[in-house]
Amino acid sequence: METAREKLIVALDVDTLEEAVGWAERLRPYAGAFKVGMQLYASEGPRVIKELQARGCRVFVDLKFHDIPNTVAQAGRVMTRMGVFMFNVHAAGGRAMLEETAAAVREEALKKGVAPPLVVGVTVLTSISPAQWCDEVGGKRTLEEQVLYWAALCQEAGLDGVVASPHEAEILRDFCGPEFKIITPGVRPAGAAAGDQKRVLTPGEAIRAGASYLVVGRPILSAPDPVQAARDMVAEIEKACQEG
Repeated sequence: METAREKLIVALDVDTLEEAVGWAERLRPYAGAFKVGMQLYASEGPRVIKELQARGCRVFVDLKFHDIPNTVAQAGRVMTRMGVFMFNVHAAGGRAMLEETAAAVREEALKKGVAPPLVVGVTVLTSISPAQWCDEVGGKRTLEEQVLYWAALCQEAGLDGVVASPHEAEILRDFCGPEFKIITPGVRPAGAAAGDQKRVLTPGEAIRAGASYLVVGRPILSAPDPVQAARDMVAEIEKACQEG
């Protein structure tokens, strides 16, 4: 059973290696992993992953791979060799892309004698509202139906879980079972600004709904006291786990 701390992933949405390492050093006692996304990776590349790992940090690489099956599968092999904790792909890439990536990761991990990273599929971005899903994206299913459809596709393809809004966590948990990982951005403490996120819940609500991991950036990094904000979030997660 993972601890409350291990369920918190802090998003290092910053520009430089120095900033990322500084945040990791401050927040490592309260974070189970750190997310390296497009902003930081575009600025610093693979070395930021290595620097974080050298400091004992688990790394979630959030680059949302979406391309032809072979290209994404080869990227998955690279992620495996780098020893990342988790990385994501777009579920919209289709069954062949998902299956080939999951198989490539398992094969590469076996060849290298390492634990395979978690591979999770991105469903509908938390910045998209149900109205936008229908009117702008052109979804033929409802937003919730699409999330469940992609989650089923990911599970059947051999992925470990999905990235979804906390609003879908409960139906995903019921639909996919207890072992499937549900990673939820769009988590905000009570009273915090939602920013560009549309489908948000508090940390406790997300955990009680069935989330496995919470990805949190601005509510911690922009807080007056980021360490206290992270500490409070872990406490809220722990309380929700005990209640569940």
